Amino acid sequence: MAKLIEIHPTDPQPHRVGRIVEMIRDGALIAYPTDSSYAFGCRIGDKKAIERIHRIRRTNKKHNFTLVCGDLSEISVYARVENWAYRLIKSLTPGPYTFILPATRQLPKMLQNPKRRTIGIRVPDHALVTCVLEQLGEPIMSSTLSLPGDDMPLTDPIEIEERIGHQIELVVEAGATGIDPTTVLDLSGGTVDILRAGRGDVSQFT
Repeated sequence: MAKLIEIHPTDPQPHRVGRIVEMIRDGALIAYPTDSSYAFGCRIGDKKAIERIHRIRRTNKKHNFTLVCGDLSEISVYARVENWAYRLIKSLTPGPYTFILPATRQLPKMLQNPKRRTIGIRVPDHALVTCVLEQLGEPIMSSTLSLPGDDMPLTDPIEIEERIGHQIELVVEAGATGIDPTTVLDLSGGTVDILRAGRGDVSQFT
């Protein structure tokens, strides 16, 4: 069964953050809270973890993964960002938005949408996630923690442990999360295309 780590949501204990980082580096697949809902998380390019997420969520290679970043300085390594798109992303982050952007050559192909060569980028507004990313020193590869047949993502760590604890290594408990996934904005075509309206406000784009 998955290990359960309880951690303070706004003042995370450094030694517990360090344990989460250590497990990610060792190849763990984790469930962790964000400023929207819970998400799967693992190290970038971890092929086994990617395959496990596909099995749990019953998705295929067309599924869009997201790189959860600590700040905007990391984005240009993994995605090509035009000036107008950068200004928009800066105005909406940190926050509950995922931005679809053209991938750079540095990004492992297994993380890209195979047809469009794009990647999701996100900078969440969550103290725990920020601390984990600071210690990890690189983005977390992530996917919304929604299971086949469910209408909404999971938000209760105890339920997560009960339902998929035998398929992952760690569940992080850090207080309540939202019940909505992120809003997904596709910026890869030169305009703003709303792929999913979630927790992030989309009124300025409609």
